[in-house]
Amino acid sequence: MRTQPSPPLVDTHAHAFRRGLTLATTRRYAPDYDSTVEDYLSELDTNAIERGVLIQPSFLGIDNSYLLACLALHPARLRGVVVVDPESKPDLDELHEQGVRGVRLNLIGAEVPDLSRPSWQGMGEAMERLGWHLEVQAKGEQWVDLAPRLASWTSQVVIDHLGLPSAEDSRAIDLVSEVGQLAHVWTKVSAPYRSEGAVEAVERYLDTRGTENLLFGTDWPFTKHEEGRWMNAQVSWARSLLGDDAFEDALPRNAQRLFAWH
Repeated sequence: MRTQPSPPLVDTHAHAFRRGLTLATTRRYAPDYDSTVEDYLSELDTNAIERGVLIQPSFLGIDNSYLLACLALHPARLRGVVVVDPESKPDLDELHEQGVRGVRLNLIGAEVPDLSRPSWQGMGEAMERLGWHLEVQAKGEQWVDLAPRLASWTSQVVIDHLGLPSAEDSRAIDLVSEVGQLAHVWTKVSAPYRSEGAVEAVERYLDTRGTENLLFGTDWPFTKHEEGRWMNAQVSWARSLLGDDAFEDALPRNAQRLFAWH
């Protein structure tokens, strides 16, 4: 029995953008529709989710201006995760004041960076000081290089979309599971349509670590997988796997702690 009220529900993965924004020179995809912060908040209201985290879309590159503008409009309700170039020595303290709490590393179609480089290490130290996390989206063989680097990474780490598990790559699944047991590593339950092994990955995590450091994200508006997808379906999917108590209590508390919400 709960001894205190449950915290507000938190969606830790969504994107906001609109047509006309400057796109990254190198990109795999660009949407032909708007997905505004007002649309997102309306979806959250419909699903009784009080707080959300906006993740910088890869097709906008390191221009985080739209995301930051969204955070400025709703500072109590939103947090952000940005994409930055560590070589440019971004001002993380200023970004922190604007509601940013993490850096995204989307490696789909990209090379795994050398996180031991001075630029990355310096940024990692600043991230640790601020309580930020490094959010990593990767799959398959990339985890062979990533796992040991993330194991020694200085700040918190979030494994995006359960590590995009594939039944054809058991080695990657094992590596994600191993690094996912570390105290500074968090795992995000989200986007089951992006990999065929999502359900099994959730069950394996629950068996080995329970709900510790587990997060939930809707992945709204489901970029590249928009057709026939709705936020309420993602909420129902996660709730059915995790159970009401975990979905309504443990996971929101985890998100509250990682994103420094009070």
